Amino acid sequence: MSEVVRLERRGEVGWLIVDHPPANALNRDVLAGLRSGLREFEGDPAVRAAVVTGAGDRFFVAGADIGEFVSDGPDRTREKIADGQRLTLEMERSRLPLVAAVNGFALGGGLELAMACDLRVASRTARMGQPEILLGIIPGWGGTQRLPRLVGRGRALELLFSGDQIGADRALELGLVNLVVEPERLGEEAQSLAERMAQRAPLAVAAIKRAVADGLDQPLHAGLDAELGEFDATFRTADAQEGIAAFLEKRPPRWAGR
Repeated sequence: MSEVVRLERRGEVGWLIVDHPPANALNRDVLAGLRSGLREFEGDPAVRAAVVTGAGDRFFVAGADIGEFVSDGPDRTREKIADGQRLTLEMERSRLPLVAAVNGFALGGGLELAMACDLRVASRTARMGQPEILLGIIPGWGGTQRLPRLVGRGRALELLFSGDQIGADRALELGLVNLVVEPERLGEEAQSLAERMAQRAPLAVAAIKRAVADGLDQPLHAGLDAELGEFDATFRTADAQEGIAAFLEKRPPRWAGR
């Protein structure tokens, strides 16, 4: 188990908790811990959803470890950025629905980590932003790509150009987060949302994630082709037969994941 990413299982929900004081900065060890933890949960059929959060109540993930950038130099930093991008793609391709519980500052790489999750629940005290411009650099873990897809080009560029931080309520208004709750309820609400996703047909959840990822940035006809392929594959599963039978028999379905 990683020393900087703690894993917890709460029923069918796995928790990945970044615990890298003082600010839960993303360095190589954190990236490796997140990847290892995600893969462990992926390999456990009893885990049906996961929550990503930071330890404590002040920091989700404050951003990348700038000191590591300085010591590494350009070539190793490029490798680290590429590795972080691969992690975010693994998160999007995971069979598990991922919920980010944003419990404090989510800046730079921290916000990019949250945006790689499927859903985001924020504490009312959370602060979010992409401040890389203030260092004379740009986001590297998806900020220039996922932020416009979530909030639109104009609003994303405003945040990217300015480096300004926004609060949770503004993030909700922009569509950057799905839900804002009081700090003391964040864990409960994130768990509840993850449990709802965990109760859905697991193969269909994974198929929806793939269809969205494959089709979102393609022309509509190509996206519809991706959707058709995923529909056909899920319709042939035992879970689809069970779901249709349960609907007709007016009973809760029993998902087998096959």
